Amino acid sequence: MIENARQTVTGSYSVEDVIFLLKDLSEAALEKDTKEREWAIQQGVHYSEMLPVEYQPSEEYLQLFHESLEIYKQKVATAAGVVSELIIDEKGRDIVFVSLARAGTPIGILMKRYVKEAYGWTVPHYSVSIIRGRGIDENALLYLLEQHPGKRLVFVDGWTGKGAISKELTRSARLFKEKYGVTLDDELAVLADPGHCSSLFGTREDFLIPSACLNSTVSGLVSRTVLNDHWIKAGDFHGAKVYRELADKDLSNYYIDIIAGEFAAVLPLVKQAKADLQKANRTPTWEGLCSIEAIQKEFGIKDINLIKPGAGETTRVLLRRVPWKILVKDKEDLRLKHIFQLAKERNVPVEEYKQMSYTCCGLIKPMEENK
Repeated sequence: MIENARQTVTGSYSVEDVIFLLKDLSEAALEKDTKEREWAIQQGVHYSEMLPVEYQPSEEYLQLFHESLEIYKQKVATAAGVVSELIIDEKGRDIVFVSLARAGTPIGILMKRYVKEAYGWTVPHYSVSIIRGRGIDENALLYLLEQHPGKRLVFVDGWTGKGAISKELTRSARLFKEKYGVTLDDELAVLADPGHCSSLFGTREDFLIPSACLNSTVSGLVSRTVLNDHWIKAGDFHGAKVYRELADKDLSNYYIDIIAGEFAAVLPLVKQAKADLQKANRTPTWEGLCSIEAIQKEFGIKDINLIKPGAGETTRVLLRRVPWKILVKDKEDLRLKHIFQLAKERNVPVEEYKQMSYTCCGLIKPMEENK
C-alpha cells in the first residue's frame, strides 16, 4: 500500500490542500474524440476505460467562467461553510475528508480551508476515485484506514444529479463491509443537492458551481479517473492523468483562493443557513428522479443514463458528450448564460421545459441515430 502512495498523481494543488490517491497515467494514450468515445460507451465499453479529449474553452466562454465566479463566489463559499458545519456537528472532529475525484476535489479543498479558518483545525483531505457501475477504489480506502485509524471518513462530492454516485457509494460501502468487515459512513456530503439525494448539503438550489464550467484546469490539472485493466493492476489505485501541458491555462488555485477569500465575509450567512437547515427536514426524497422519469417518458429515451440533470451535469454534457438537446426551465434564466453559450458554440438546440425540478437538463444523443 505504501508503494502505491508513491506512485500517485501530483496535480497543481498543494499537498496541504489535497493528496490524490490515484495512479499516475500521464504517459498513457487514453483519449478518444467525443463521437468515438460516445459510440463506444453506448456500445457497452465502460466510460472509465478511456478519457475525453480536454475541451479548450473559447475566450468568450472563459469570460463567462470568470463572470460566474464573480457572481457565485459568495454563494459557493456559504454552501461550503454550511456543509462543513453540518458535518462537524454530526460527525465530530475526528474526521478525514475524502473527496470523489474529480468534481469533489475543489469542494473538499474549500471545506478543508473553511474548517481551518473557522475553527483552526486541520482536517486531512484526500481525493479518491469512484466509478458508476464499478464502485469506489478499495485500495485507496484500505490505505486511508491504515493511515488514519479511528477516524471517520467523510465522502465529499460537488453536487447531485440523479443520485447515481450516492447509490454507488452506498453499494460500495456494503460490499466493503462484506469483504473487510469495516463499516463505512456512506452518506455523501455535497455542496449542492438539487436531486434531493443527501441530508448533508450546503444548498439544494440548482445553480452553477463555477468549477463545473471547466475540466482539468479547475481541478488541479487532473483528468477524470480511469479504471482500465491494461493500466490498472490488482494492487493499484484507480488512475488519472495530469495535463501539465495546460499549466499556463490552469485556474485551479485561483478558483480556490477567490472563494476561500469570501469565508470571513460569509460567516454570518453560514451560521444563519446552518440554523435554518437544522430546523428543516433534510431527509432525501430523491424527487429529482421523478423529473427524470417524466423526461424519459416524454422524449422516448430508452437509457436513463442519457439524461443528465442540473446545471453541473448539463455543462458536462456540453463539454464532453454528444448532446441531442438541452432542456431549460426558463430561457430567460441569467444563471444559465454559460449553458446558452456552450450550446451556441456546439450548435445544440435549447428547448424550454418547465415541468422539472432542475434549472436545466442535458440530453445525450443515442448514437444508433448516427449510423
